[in-house]
Amino acid sequence: MAVIILPDAQDDLLSLQEYMLDQWGEIEWLKAEDEIFEKLQHVDAGNYPGTAVKELTTVGIFEFEYVFTSHHKLVYRRISENVYVYAIAAHKQDFSSLLMRRLLKR
Repeated sequence: MAVIILPDAQDDLLSLQEYMLDQWGEIEWLKAEDEIFEKLQHVDAGNYPGTAVKELTTVGIFEFEYVFTSHHKLVYRRISENVYVYAIAAHKQDFSSLLMRRLLKR
């Protein structure tokens, strides 16, 4: 099993890093980063079942799930044995807008 962070989610992570470093400093960013990757390891191992993404289920898309960290919402999809991360959003972000941009991008 593997966790694959897709390019858009990598961009999210870099944006969040830049923001957190600017607002709270390196120590807080490193804590948040550790928490994100630890949570993804637990998802990969099957220890944390995710919740279906409500905004997507309303249009009939049920395979995407999310889990929370203390500061972020991680959107992923399990395909076979792998976990593909599609988005990493801050709790204060407009999550619906982020999803719409991602869906319209493709």
